[in-house]
Parts: sequence; C-alpha cells; structure tokens
Amino acid sequence: MKHHSSLTPASNVASRLAIAGLAALAIPSAHGTDGYFDFGYGIKSKGIGGAGVAFPQDSIAPATNPAGAAFLADRLDIGLSYFRPDRSAAIGGTTYDGNGSADFFIPEVGYKHTLNPDLDFAVTVFGNGGMNTDYSAPLFDTPLPGVPSNAGIDLTQLFVAPTLAYKIHADHAIGISPVFAYQRFKAHGLQEFGVPDAGYDDSYGGGVRLGYSGNLTDWLTVGATYQSRIYASRFERYAGLFAEHGHFDIPSNFALGFALHPTKELTFAFDVERILYSEVASVGNSLTPANSVLLGQDNGPGFGWRDVTAIKTGIAYQASDTLTLRVGYNYSTQPISSNQTYFNILAPGVVQQHATAGLTWQFRANWELSAFYVHAFEQTVHGAGPPFGVANLSMQQDSFGVSVGWIF
Repeated sequence: MKHHSSLTPASNVASRLAIAGLAALAIPSAHGTDGYFDFGYGIKSKGIGGAGVAFPQDSIAPATNPAGAAFLADRLDIGLSYFRPDRSAAIGGTTYDGNGSADFFIPEVGYKHTLNPDLDFAVTVFGNGGMNTDYSAPLFDTPLPGVPSNAGIDLTQLFVAPTLAYKIHADHAIGISPVFAYQRFKAHGLQEFGVPDAGYDDSYGGGVRLGYSGNLTDWLTVGATYQSRIYASRFERYAGLFAEHGHFDIPSNFALGFALHPTKELTFAFDVERILYSEVASVGNSLTPANSVLLGQDNGPGFGWRDVTAIKTGIAYQASDTLTLRVGYNYSTQPISSNQTYFNILAPGVVQQHATAGLTWQFRANWELSAFYVHAFEQTVHGAGPPFGVANLSMQQDSFGVSVGWIF
C-alpha cells in the first residue's frame, strides 16, 4: 500500500547525508552474472532471482523499473553486498587461476519520497555490473622479453538514477529515470597485443530508463521497462584496445514482468530481460580471421558477445507480521560462443544459473533488515580451437548481502 507523508527536518537531513555519502563511496568492485550485468538490483530483489519489474519491494526497485516508485512507501534503503567469483582459463592442458583479486564489496542506496498523491520522486545509486580478472601466472606463449604477461582487467560501472513516477490511474503508473553512468577500467599484461599498462581510466555517460507498472486485478500486477543505450566518453588510455578508438558504451536492455498474488502473504514474480550486447562494437564485434582490422580501430575486434536473454523468477512469502522469506532462480543464455573464448580469457562471464534465497525481518515499527544469498553454478565454455588458440573458460560465483530499510 502506498503511504503519503512528508519528511521531518531531521529525517530529510539524514536522508540527504546518507545519499551523499553512499554516492561518494558506491564505486562498486567489478562483478557480473547475466553477462556482465548484475542479475538484480536491491537486496530484496536478489532474494527472488533478480525479479522486480512488476514487484517493487524497496527504494532500489526504480533501478529495475522507475514506475515501481509509485507503489512504494516513503523510505530510505542502504545495503552492502559481498561478492566472490571463481574464474579460470585452461590453455594447452594448463589451468590458470584468475582470482588474484577475489573479494569485492558493492554498496547501494535508494531513497523514495511522495511529492503529491500522483507524483513520486526517487533516487538510486547502484552498481550496474562489470568484470574483473587477475591471473597470477603468464597466460600467453610468447611474452615479450622483460614484459610480464600476468594479464587481467578491471571494469566497474556505477549508475545514479533520479526518478519521477506518475500515477495515471490509482492502479497504473509510468516512470522515467535519467541515468548517469560512471565507468572505470584498467588492463595489464597485454603489451604483446600493443596495449600498454596505462593504469585506470575513467568514462562518463548518460541515457534514460522508462517504465510502466499496473495492477490489472487484485492478484495480478504487470510491468515493462526499457533502458536506452548509455553513450559514454572514450577510454582514452585504451584507445588501442577497445573498438572505435576506446568507446565502451553500455548496451540497451528491456524487460517484461508480472507478479501473482494468490494471497496477501504470497507473491510469485517472473521477469524476462533482453540485453543487447551486440550493439556495442567493443563488446559485440567478433575476433575472427575475417576481421583483420586492428584492435582499437573502427569496426575493430571486440569480445564477440551475443545478446543475452535472462529469466528471473522467485517467491516471496510473508511468514508473519515481522518476517518475509524469499527464494528464486535466475537463468541467462550464454554470451560467449566457443570460437570467441581466447580473447574472453580476460572476461569469462560464462555463468548461467543462479539459485537465490533471502529474508526481511522488521525489527522495529519503521525499521527492517534484509539479506540475500546467491550461488551461481559453475559453468564451462570449451573453446573451438584455432585460429587464435584453444581456451576453456570456467566460472562460479557466491554472493551475499544485507540492507537496512527505514520507512518514513
């Protein structure tokens, strides 16, 4: 149920301080599940497989669908997730461990406030995704003399999304979020490909997310959302690596969702999302003999990622007045084909199946504590072989997180 209220001066100051602080700190360590996108946004959503297009649960929900803000109580949510991926590459019978950096912490913050009975404001700060590898031994057969080839990359992405949601009817809302993106990238050990160790470089960009959410009946809610391509400035230091002279835009994506409420205590949520990795040249262009263009050039090679479809489903059950339990499952199609594994030694985002669980405990009248756990099952993509070498890529992941919610 939606609550209309205004912030007290104290709560207003506290909210602004929390948002400002988290905005400064929320540069998330790289992670990736549905390709290199996070599988869900918000601790509660992650407990049900990342679903949330038609089922907003906290003030992080507008990161999935901005229209969801219209059906939330005024609240502030602050969360932190721990993420541990296990990634490796097997080349010529030797397995290389890519876990030189293994432990990552990912903050998130959301704030929602009712402006009037039909108009709501929210802002979310969250990590969209990323990728990290850090190999502890030389990977390639012919390293340059005196040049270490312990290769790896570190890509992180931060989104800030202010949101307006408008109720066009008591049970139907639309929403819009201008999306501001910050990216940070570093590569090392790629000198033999003409890419120097240039340290971290920054990129900034923007786009927009649109959404709709509606209660068709007392037991069925539907939602739809679309995020445009995020056009970003170039990574100037890596103009010789990424296609189009260092461009690394964030691909567009869209999703449909529904939530079934057979009882007031029980909700079944289901989303299907499509991520268009192929529209960004530095991600989607293939590394093939037919592509003789050099790295970094227009139409140059990329990671050869295919578009991904992600299925997100879960159950939320309110076991008592103070306890809600969640379980979920997330499946995504494979972005990396067998003939593109060699370059993806640097970005082995191959996991496809995730099992999730979570809970929320209301420990005071206006306060709640939420938590989730997810395990992404080990997945291996076997390389097809020449012309560039045989590489088998493997990854599995574990993550858990907690958040505190304050309902005004």
